[in-house]
Amino acid sequence: MTRPATAHHPRNPIMPNAQLARHARRGAGAALVVAALAAATACNDTTTSPVTGNNTTRMYNQVQRLGNPLVSEVLLAKKNHLYHGSIGPQDDVANLAPMVTAFVATFRPQATKLQSTIASVLLPDMLIVQTDKAQSTAGYLSWALANGYGGRQLTDDVVDISLSAVFSDLLDPTQAVCKPGQLPLCTDNIGSHGAFTKTFPYLATPK
Repeated sequence: MTRPATAHHPRNPIMPNAQLARHARRGAGAALVVAALAAATACNDTTTSPVTGNNTTRMYNQVQRLGNPLVSEVLLAKKNHLYHGSIGPQDDVANLAPMVTAFVATFRPQATKLQSTIASVLLPDMLIVQTDKAQSTAGYLSWALANGYGGRQLTDDVVDISLSAVFSDLLDPTQAVCKPGQLPLCTDNIGSHGAFTKTFPYLATPK
């Protein structure tokens, strides 16, 4: 007896070229959809950032920021702290300069030059770094006081420096309230940090 011939098909047949092309086109289309969704959900750098995806729109609002020490804590009234935190540096001069000069004028009304100097140095409220200057000149407000590198060093007592700039004869002797780094208003009476480590965050545990 002779068995009829049967055709055997491999379990994983080679896909015809036309079918391969269709799958490639489908894959490319899916990739484009994913890319479009990613672009739609990316955050921008504006204060209020809309994010859209999966038919949902979310709004993210800036609630706080920090540049120079004590700008908000000392120079602005408490009622304006939230406003300062919600705007960007580009809005500082127009909106905050009158508040800053008014605060300095409250203690030193005759030091008009100092009032404008403090406002011009601390606003916009950003920590300035001049990378074209020698790093050896780095220090808080050194960019403004000595055309230096700027930024701040770990050893900088930024609170005492800020208080001294406002209340002492560091920048202007007119109606100075105290000597730099001295009580009653030119210091927080706490020494600068002096214990460091060789690895990040470089500051040892406070004692």
